Amino acid sequence: MKLSILDQVVMSEGRSAQNAVQETVQLATLAEEWGYTRYWIAEHHDLPGLVCPAPEVLIGLIGAQTSNIRVGAGAVLLPNYQPYHVAETYNLLASMYPSRIDLGLSRSPGGSAEASQALSSNMLQAIYSMPQKLEELLHFIHQDFPRDHTYSSLQAAPVPTIPPVPWILGTSIKSAQLAAKHGLPYAVGHFMNADSSKEAATIYKKQFQATRTLEEPQLVVAASVICAETLEQAEQMARSAQVWSIQREKGELTNGLPSKQTTINYQLTSEEEDKLKDLAKRQLIGTPQTVKKQLQDVAAEFQTDECMVLTNVHSHQDRVASYRLLAEVFSHD
Repeated sequence: MKLSILDQVVMSEGRSAQNAVQETVQLATLAEEWGYTRYWIAEHHDLPGLVCPAPEVLIGLIGAQTSNIRVGAGAVLLPNYQPYHVAETYNLLASMYPSRIDLGLSRSPGGSAEASQALSSNMLQAIYSMPQKLEELLHFIHQDFPRDHTYSSLQAAPVPTIPPVPWILGTSIKSAQLAAKHGLPYAVGHFMNADSSKEAATIYKKQFQATRTLEEPQLVVAASVICAETLEQAEQMARSAQVWSIQREKGELTNGLPSKQTTINYQLTSEEEDKLKDLAKRQLIGTPQTVKKQLQDVAAEFQTDECMVLTNVHSHQDRVASYRLLAEVFSHD
């Protein structure tokens, strides 16, 4: 089974945004050494602790530090932008790093209502027009506007020899249908909602329409994974992101993923303790062999041969170790 990485570029308590970026680039170079297939950067806006509003910037950095691993956005939030600008940007990246650029796309606003308003004067309309924006973007990438179209003579220069590969990301029926209609590869977020993702994946495969660039459905499932030498250590590592989720839900401004000491000292109600247990159920937590079996089960359930792994823990060393242990246990197949 192929393994890939989704990186939300999370800042940890006591660290800076600069540290988070440096750690992302370092992890990407290690991921290439360990045999991961692709490394995607998420886009967020004005969400405390998530420091990347522009995946293309980090894609450029990672591309320069690596040579084989595919690099991409997971995802560009298309309602925020004009398709022509996105096509220009990712065509440039594809010109710089041939055969290595993925262009993940999503309709999510990726931030607060105020951030959405600042990015787009009418975000609701922009989200509603996602299908039209996608069609226009694909025409720019493939240079196949109808001859009578206003943009038929317009190029999203530079035009790469091998264009970036568009993907649709989501967990909904609408995103699945959009990917299927255009014959695009599809990535579903198991870590966001396992049930809706499973339904979306099923619909995607049923409704998929082959194209000249993709003849069969291509599905990736993204899961939250915490891997350590012992179950106790993995559970301890996972608690940081779980407590952080509670903090954000309560509207508490935080400095990123809380440290071990902060999670120990944080007072939780009985209801919040139950929420933590629910959050843990959405993660794959354990030793390398345990997590391997869990991932294989997820892959079998979704009928895919590639899983994308998201690992948010406070310690960068623990995060690196989790990805290394995972790569090692799968390399033994």
